[in-house]
Amino acid sequence: MDKRNLSVVSEFMLLGLCQSWDKQVLFLLIFFMLYLIIVSGNIVIMILIITDPHLHSPMYFLLANLSFVDMWLCSVTTPKMITDFVRENKTISFGGCMCQVLFVHFVGGGEMVLLVVMAFDRYVAICKPLHYSTIMNLQRCIGLVATSWTIGFVHAVSQMVVIVRLPFCGPREIDSFFCDIPLVIKLACMDSYNLGILMNADSGVLAMTCFILLLISYTYILLTVRRSSKAGTSRALSTCTAHITVVLLFFGPCIFIYVWPPSITWVDKFLAVFYSVFTPLLNPAIYTLRNKEIKIALKRFSSYYLHSKRHINA
Repeated sequence: MDKRNLSVVSEFMLLGLCQSWDKQVLFLLIFFMLYLIIVSGNIVIMILIITDPHLHSPMYFLLANLSFVDMWLCSVTTPKMITDFVRENKTISFGGCMCQVLFVHFVGGGEMVLLVVMAFDRYVAICKPLHYSTIMNLQRCIGLVATSWTIGFVHAVSQMVVIVRLPFCGPREIDSFFCDIPLVIKLACMDSYNLGILMNADSGVLAMTCFILLLISYTYILLTVRRSSKAGTSRALSTCTAHITVVLLFFGPCIFIYVWPPSITWVDKFLAVFYSVFTPLLNPAIYTLRNKEIKIALKRFSSYYLHSKRHINA
């Protein structure tokens, strides 16, 4: 195609989850409440871990980072989706679309690596307990978290370098509630089939590599727990079960989207909603409900807050 005949696309049209006005009003109420729960739940976890000295350990340091990442991941797409439920023209600027692509893969890629770091932390705690404080010191924890952010950033930038150079000249409808690479590539004025496979492979390799490392880590942990005494088995299994649940909830949709992309639109939308909304919602619930130390810290925080309030009123 002659490049002189290409017109610059300044915005894209998001078709959203559905076209029915009644359903959109219902979804507006549901996702607005879910977003408030996600933000408040993850903020509570971060505040508890920062303020409670009993939670100043590597596992909870990593959990605080996971809560921050989940809150950010949800905030990249959900506020836009919520506001679009009350808008007739669900448009997003070209720059806004590229920012969504960048931050979804930056934060999502970082979370994948962070979950591997959390598995490594549990591996050291359960399989090498005598060396835990030496191996998982504060400097190493900060370095591992910084590594997860760096890998996520490099992954996102490697995708963006290709996407921003694509020619967009005609179709601008994205059949989803946010801009994602497989859908944006389809709008390019070129044969994008091979490019789509390559870009999905880029995300798929990162997702599958992290997932395989997690499987190996937790398999080794479970085998070690099985051989250990019954005294510490229950607590170790409880912690590992929570971690494994989070891993399956996060990686399941990612693998289906980027490794085996679904050809059915509603399945693709469901997986995108699950990945960007329900996983950040379930993570704090899973860790809070299955973690006695978090529950105790929450009670301490509530008691301290009530005691301070009574002291001020008195």
